[in-house]
Amino acid sequence: MHLNKTVGVVVPAHNEEKLIEKVLTSVPGFVDAIIVVDDASRDGTASIVQALMESDPRIALIVHAANEGVGSAIMSGYKKALAMEIDVTAVMAGDAQMDPEDLVNLIVPVCLEQVDYAKGNRLFTGEAWKMIPKVRYIGNAFLSLFTKVASGYWHIADSQCGYAAISKKALQRIPLDAVHKRYGMPNDILVKLNIEGMKVQDVQVRPVYNIGEKSGIRVWKHGPLIALLLLRGFFNRLTVKYIIKDFHPLVFFYFLGLSLTPAGALFGGYLLVLRLTGVRIAATSALFASFLFISGLQSLFFAMWFDMEYNKELK
Repeated sequence: MHLNKTVGVVVPAHNEEKLIEKVLTSVPGFVDAIIVVDDASRDGTASIVQALMESDPRIALIVHAANEGVGSAIMSGYKKALAMEIDVTAVMAGDAQMDPEDLVNLIVPVCLEQVDYAKGNRLFTGEAWKMIPKVRYIGNAFLSLFTKVASGYWHIADSQCGYAAISKKALQRIPLDAVHKRYGMPNDILVKLNIEGMKVQDVQVRPVYNIGEKSGIRVWKHGPLIALLLLRGFFNRLTVKYIIKDFHPLVFFYFLGLSLTPAGALFGGYLLVLRLTGVRIAATSALFASFLFISGLQSLFFAMWFDMEYNKELK
């Protein structure tokens, strides 16, 4: 218990027999429940957890019969935390990449009911560029930008960091069964939190790498899939939040921007190809292409500005 709130930790694990004991024995004493979700590991992960349960009564084990993905494992843990009436539930991965010393800073704003969801940000520290593999760092930067647009949380960065703490109220509000089951879960849950009007805050955490962990994330494989997930989430958020639940004219600006910008770019590219092949282009045609492209960009910028203003209270 911390600040009069019960605290739980969900530990998703898949083939983590080398590091799971280190994770579980490092969980701070103020944590009331440790919920390990073994996502159909093929090694001795579950056996190690069962042995640790004998000495630490806080540990509970959930075993998936088939591998469902890290997002699904976290959702199983969240459901268990709800059943246990836990006030604040954090996530600490089974690969020991989340520093237990950061946990208290992560849960404090949720315990104080200042926010509904606090997520780790490894980019605050100047050491992030040196410690995080460069390809993952750059990929994370692009996905974080896309997540800002899709989720409406423009103040949030490091979208791929799964170190987070969430309130019981937020868990009760979001549709847990609809959250993405695999690596796009941290992005998808932000979209769903925004739709429900939950407050979110970034908290500085220390990046941890090269301790024997083996990441299953492949930037070139999972990056496009997460981008597609964010695109669907973006349109779903606009539809539910700004059309069904309420109405805001920013949907028209987004529609114009997403229509006119590519139309202007394509028309301008077509004219450029014609010009390069020796065909004479009328000035009015070039001006029209420029008008479409610039008008589209302006509409997009206005839409983003409206979105930022509408969501500025959610931080």
